[in-house]
Amino acid sequence: MHEASTAVFMNAAQKGLASPVPTVVPTASRWSPWRLMPMLGPLVLFVIWDMVVRFKLIPPILLPSPWTTLSTLFVGMAGGSLSGDFAYTLLRTLEAFLIAAVVGVPVGVLLGSNERAYRSVEFVIDFFRSTPSSALIPLFLMIFGVSDINKVAIAAFGALLIVLFNSAYGVINARKQRVMAAKVMGATRWQIFKDVLIWESLQPTFVGLRSAVSMSLVIVIVAEMFIGSERGLGHRIIDSQQVMNVRDMYASILAAGALGYVLNIVFLVLEKRIVHWSGR
Repeated sequence: MHEASTAVFMNAAQKGLASPVPTVVPTASRWSPWRLMPMLGPLVLFVIWDMVVRFKLIPPILLPSPWTTLSTLFVGMAGGSLSGDFAYTLLRTLEAFLIAAVVGVPVGVLLGSNERAYRSVEFVIDFFRSTPSSALIPLFLMIFGVSDINKVAIAAFGALLIVLFNSAYGVINARKQRVMAAKVMGATRWQIFKDVLIWESLQPTFVGLRSAVSMSLVIVIVAEMFIGSERGLGHRIIDSQQVMNVRDMYASILAAGALGYVLNIVFLVLEKRIVHWSGR
């Protein structure tokens, strides 16, 4: 019976009577107004800002209109002096972050793979991680003097502790089931380290890196404000405030905020692409 039905189907196929396999044509996803939700927060902020200025709840000499501030920002970034200060701050932030990442990730993973070793230095890590980095500025001034190295060093130090802490705890809190499964299958300690622990630590490590790049930016700007500096957004903000150039001050603040936001988005995208298995 089965052979007969097969023969009938083959005969029909040869005559062109067999049903063709339907071709699935992907349809374009429909546009949704929910995609505009991220724009709602900035829009509300600028509307409130504009209303405060229009009704003079704050004197215009202290708070310019948002449109004037945005105009100053765009002009300054399009070849003005603001773009140069922006570049200096970005460069210092990336230098500090790279130092923290290159040193913090491997050291954190190594410490996390030996919990006793981590516990021996846990107090030192937590102590300096809980200490505001701005409180260490006088110490770094005595060590490095007034220079660009000072600003990068203090930012790298603050970011390093965050990266090290997250990398170490990512290894320490690796899923015990996967480690046990690797042991049962006869994996050596080195194989467990490179094939299980490192991959398990990637997700918390990226969280630490994302926090570290934000911390680097914050510390760099604070250092530019209070340590002798001729360039940078922090120097520009404090200098504009002292001469009451409020348009430039607010434009510099917006530039710093935009830089921090973009850096955070970049690391979110990288995390989703590299650690795409997170939570599985």
